Amino acid sequence: MMDFLARFTFTGPSNWIIQRITAIVMAAYLFFIVGYLITNPALTYDQWSELNNLLLMRVFTLVTVAAVAFHAWIGMRCVLTDYITVRLIGPKANGLRNTLQLGLALIILFYLVWTIKILWGL
Repeated sequence: MMDFLARFTFTGPSNWIIQRITAIVMAAYLFFIVGYLITNPALTYDQWSELNNLLLMRVFTLVTVAAVAFHAWIGMRCVLTDYITVRLIGPKANGLRNTLQLGLALIILFYLVWTIKILWGL
């Protein structure tokens, strides 16, 4: 199973680039939502529902959630590999780290599937 997770592990410059790109996507989504709320101070449920029913908004939301997932995976993986080590914890560190990474991967996958279900009602 860990070989499977290793395929989704980027190193060095790739991590840095992906973290920056995902941060830009998340910031763009935040600025859009805040801007929309500021320009529509008397926002109604119907307006909010209409915005979120637009295909472009659904895609933007899905891309943003995927960006959060990648950002979280890379960030947490870096934290786990930096702090859950044999030197700091002992011989059981590798098993603990792999278990935590698997749990994190499952949680991220769950949230991605849940987002798709919410956005497209699948």
